Amino acid sequence: MSTEPEPATEDTAHAVDTGSETPGTAEPAGAASDARSDEPAGDGGEAAAQVSEVEAELAAQRIERERIERRKAEKQGPIDAGGKLSGSAADLLAAVRAVESGEKPAATVFGAPEPARRPAPEPVRPPRSAPAEHSAAPAGPVGPAPETVQSVRRVLAEGGAPEGLAPQTAALLGEGAQDALRADPWLLLRVAGVRPEQADGFARALLGAECGPDDERRGRAVTVWLLEQAALAGHTALELPRLTATLAQRGVPDPDAAVQSTLAEGEALAFQDALEETGARREGEEGEERPVRVLIGLERYALAEESLADGLARLVNSAPKQDGSAADWEQAAASAQGSAAELIRAVAGHGLVLHTGGEASLAEPAALLRTAHALGLRAWAAAPGPLGRDRFAALLGAAPAEPPSSEPEASAAVTVTGLLTGAEGPGRDADGALDLDLLVVVDAPQLDVEAGALLAESLPDGARLVLAGDPAVLWSVGPGRVFADLLAARVCPQVASRRPDPGPLGELVSGIGIGELGQVEAPGKEVVIVPVRDAGEAVHRTVQLVADSVPRAIGVPAEETQVITPGHGGAAGTRVLNAALKERLNPGPGRFGGFDPGDRVVHTPVPGRVLPGRVVTADAEGLHLSCAGETVIVPRDRVEGSVRHGWALTAHQALGGRWPAAVVVLPGDAVQALSRPWIYTAFGRAARHLSVVHGVEQALPRAVADIPAKPRTTRLPRLLTPQVPTAD
Repeated sequence: MSTEPEPATEDTAHAVDTGSETPGTAEPAGAASDARSDEPAGDGGEAAAQVSEVEAELAAQRIERERIERRKAEKQGPIDAGGKLSGSAADLLAAVRAVESGEKPAATVFGAPEPARRPAPEPVRPPRSAPAEHSAAPAGPVGPAPETVQSVRRVLAEGGAPEGLAPQTAALLGEGAQDALRADPWLLLRVAGVRPEQADGFARALLGAECGPDDERRGRAVTVWLLEQAALAGHTALELPRLTATLAQRGVPDPDAAVQSTLAEGEALAFQDALEETGARREGEEGEERPVRVLIGLERYALAEESLADGLARLVNSAPKQDGSAADWEQAAASAQGSAAELIRAVAGHGLVLHTGGEASLAEPAALLRTAHALGLRAWAAAPGPLGRDRFAALLGAAPAEPPSSEPEASAAVTVTGLLTGAEGPGRDADGALDLDLLVVVDAPQLDVEAGALLAESLPDGARLVLAGDPAVLWSVGPGRVFADLLAARVCPQVASRRPDPGPLGELVSGIGIGELGQVEAPGKEVVIVPVRDAGEAVHRTVQLVADSVPRAIGVPAEETQVITPGHGGAAGTRVLNAALKERLNPGPGRFGGFDPGDRVVHTPVPGRVLPGRVVTADAEGLHLSCAGETVIVPRDRVEGSVRHGWALTAHQALGGRWPAAVVVLPGDAVQALSRPWIYTAFGRAARHLSVVHGVEQALPRAVADIPAKPRTTRLPRLLTPQVPTAD
């Protein structure tokens, strides 16, 4: 590596405010809502209160939902296990079994209410809207009535809560929100950004002497809040002992009762998964019940994960449509090179195939698509975001959303959201399924369980699905680890590319992937290390690299250089870096919410979806952006919560994209955020040149060697096991 020293500034580091960007364990593993630095929306949490696109898609696809419910009805009952549990866990498991089997209603199983127990209002869930039409100005969810907002504002003021929460609270709780809040003040905890101690203060102000830590309403609210924080950190469920332990830490006197109450009210679901046993135990104790673990999860993610397992099992267990003879497929495979031939042969005979590899390996799914088109298949490629879509379309030599033709080189690249909503891609057939024969999903590690479930359930019988991606990058922003779980489950063919990423950058990133941060020869300054002493110097050097050094020495202009840093906060987070880069690259008064025409931005219409773009203009309608070749108008009241400057991004925001040059900023206050997947992802965004603004000293090689991805609790492998035989 080359080193480009420069005199340091005398600036000192500011307060530390960065957190780990990789979604990790929340509250049962830490407070994810506060610590996460990859939150793409604004600080106020407005975007989190909006109805998500995934929810809209779920509501719109009635045919898929009916299919899901039919399959669920056909599934076998829960595993008859749990004899080794004792105490409250055994009682809870027995209660769960009784409810699942229909022997007793939930209210009976979990005990009659005590005389002093206050009836809690029925949970009010956010309304689900139909998917918006694909237009220049995406429509937002219908807001609550002004009189409802005003009534909620009065209740919030009475309880000492910020009145600015009124619109979110009213939208969340619906008509009668003010009465619901008075009956159960802890409902405020459902509003994004509100923490238990804040909800407790609100409840004390409203209830007075009636408020106490043992209030059943508080126990339910904190339980649901912990499950939501876990989902933000990537978990689809939590193990019961972990959940009850964290409830105790949160001051809930009877955690088991809180969980039982939450289950009885239908605000969470309980599951039991059989655990693996050793061979000696299986041989010596055949007559004893298999041990299980009890999991608690939110209904939304539980249903999505089960739907995903059903859809994938259908693909694995059914024969793919016979498009082209076996001889035609073999001839196509014989003409391909290396791992591409293996991929074509695997897809010829299987409905689900996994493909792994780095950036160079994308040539193999591209070869597969060309083969499929030559055989007459309706084949499409989808990426989780527009960055990945455009990157793969460029590799194919085709424009995004170009319909397939009989020409081998013509293909279609779309986004997953566009494909599911019908805004891009082939649309749906008369049965409501996607009108295609083969779908290749690139950047598959970015798929969360909800998007994965929608894709799997939307595919027609006989279709083929290929999930392709680099397993070493960061996992999805949303809950689950779909790609990693499928790789571990080994229920379908897996093709590992042998095509290495070229050059010094490829050598560096490949080494990081296996836990080694080695020195690489970079004769063309492909990799440059810029040491800094503090965060102030890191900001100064980053601006200098983007605006001067990289354009002059490497020939990459500033608009083609991407800055990547671990978090939004901190003395060298995206906020500070973007302010400094704007001042240098596009100074202006920021008349519209801090933005000016020409500003580089990222727009987050819903949590987890990032659209890079530029500001075109602003008027009474809102902020006009150019995002991925489309015009997007962001209304005035949504600019602060959904638009950020985009010269500097987090690694999660940059996922799916590659730029000619990347500047990765590692200030001293970012040590806790570093992990091997984060470094691998950030360094891998550079195509020609990588500058590392290095202020973490030995924490960088230590993170590469010793800090893997944080574990996530998911159910997908267990759900697939009884439905799909192991591919081995």
